[in-house]
Amino acid sequence: MEHTSSYPALQSALTDLIDLSLIGKQAHWNVHGTHFRSVHLELDELIATARTASDDVAERLRAVGGLPDGRAGTVAKESQIADPGAGMLDDDKTIALVTDAIAGVADRIESSLPSLENDLPTQDLLISIVTALNKAGWMFAQQRS
Repeated sequence: MEHTSSYPALQSALTDLIDLSLIGKQAHWNVHGTHFRSVHLELDELIATARTASDDVAERLRAVGGLPDGRAGTVAKESQIADPGAGMLDDDKTIALVTDAIAGVADRIESSLPSLENDLPTQDLLISIVTALNKAGWMFAQQRS
């Protein structure tokens, strides 16, 4: 069944989730500080969550007749996540940055849900992703010193 009205919400979620996984990996490689190990490991979990979710979103987009676009240029152009910049990241700064990024992605996905009232499977998928992101954000927030 084609749900063309679902395309924008799914594509937006896709670009944000891909970028969240990339930002998570950038932070994973560059975090340092007292909480290095716990933040480093928590980032691994976030990256896995974001990658799985982005794959699920892309597959749903195909299932409803859309064409997912996860190219680097598209992600860079369309993602609404703040760029963390290059270089080392203090663990507290990493926690704040990642917590804000997760909350932003979850909020944007959640705000798209009303537009999906005629596509309940897509709405259900995105609700499950928001739930997973909220949990990840809560886990990160617990590490603040």
